[in-house]
Amino acid sequence: MPRRYSFQIILFLFLGFSSGLPLALTSSTLQFWYQTAGFSLVSLGLLSLLGQPYTFKFLWAPLMDRFAWLAWGRRRGWMLFTQMMIILLLIVMALLEPQHHPLLLGCVALATAFFSASQDIAVDAYRTDSLSSEEVGLGNALYTAGYRIAMLVSGGVVLILAGISGFQVMYGVMAGLMLIGVVATLLAKEPICKRTPVSLREAVVNAFSVFFQKPMAWFLVLFVFFYKLSDAFSLSLLGPFLIRTLHLTLQELGVMYKTVGLISTLVGVFLGGFYLKRLGYYRALLYFGFLQALTGLFFIALIYVEKNYFLLITTIALENITSGLGTIAFLSFLMNLCDHRYTATQFALLTSLSTIGRVYIGPLAGLIAEYFGWMNYFLIGFLLCFPGLFLLYFIRNKVEWPFATKKEHL
Repeated sequence: MPRRYSFQIILFLFLGFSSGLPLALTSSTLQFWYQTAGFSLVSLGLLSLLGQPYTFKFLWAPLMDRFAWLAWGRRRGWMLFTQMMIILLLIVMALLEPQHHPLLLGCVALATAFFSASQDIAVDAYRTDSLSSEEVGLGNALYTAGYRIAMLVSGGVVLILAGISGFQVMYGVMAGLMLIGVVATLLAKEPICKRTPVSLREAVVNAFSVFFQKPMAWFLVLFVFFYKLSDAFSLSLLGPFLIRTLHLTLQELGVMYKTVGLISTLVGVFLGGFYLKRLGYYRALLYFGFLQALTGLFFIALIYVEKNYFLLITTIALENITSGLGTIAFLSFLMNLCDHRYTATQFALLTSLSTIGRVYIGPLAGLIAEYFGWMNYFLIGFLLCFPGLFLLYFIRNKVEWPFATKKEHL
């Protein structure tokens, strides 16, 4: 592997860090911040609606396909702009607190989520345009590793240190850490695209028309929506579950859930990158998708035991390993579906579909956990894996699978 390429691919680790850092700060960590202020479980579930920009980001993605930032280029320019806006908004969040400014803090968090989703559009497009089919496994593994490390920092370290210095100080520190993404963007090289949209109309219309000309396009859309739904549902209230049922402190949650989760996820994503080409996309999606749903059932056992650290760590480790496996297969599959002329729009559309569950299932998950109990909550989470797996089996002979072999389709 040439030295120049080795340096460029390492940048995906830091770009993943930049993409992952704001997510927890506008979701799980913010949820814990509001919980310490005494808000109800239903209110905490409603906070998941702050993730709506991740669902609707495909609406403004064509702007990022069509327009470039002068010398910075079409991908790097948008990456740099969104990163700077996130830094500014995190500083504003650091000046507020839910006890006195619950609505205002929520509005600023929504704006932060908007620019975080926009950064994802630009980084995902940059990643898709830069990586060849042979490089996708390693590139996605590095990106996901950086993403998860950032979530450990913003969702784990913040919880540990917030008990000492407070959430406001930690949000200010997180704003400073976003500079890692800025430096990575400045060092990155703009990918070469032979042809870009010449008008906004082409960026919008052609991006969608080209995608929906694919065989089984509507079934692909349904598959993308359902594949991660089980994972999204089971994890949407996992933090409150561990605090309320197992009575973990924020410090214990940060050390055990976030740290063990990070290490396990890193194992999962690199195993996923290793086995992706060997299994092929279809079998990787099938096997990993079922395993990530199955491990969610282990949390039911935690309901009926005392604070059993061994079982807790084992469950968290298995859940995160399988989630990492499924994430690598899923992201690589989405990248394979995109046309490089309209990468930002098409990838944003696909990832938006996959995040609908995470965003809108939160309020429903809160009601189910509140009125039907945690056991039924995790059982429903497991059952939600089957629509996606059935759709995957249905399209198995209708889609061109990278690295497919004669034995690919079971």
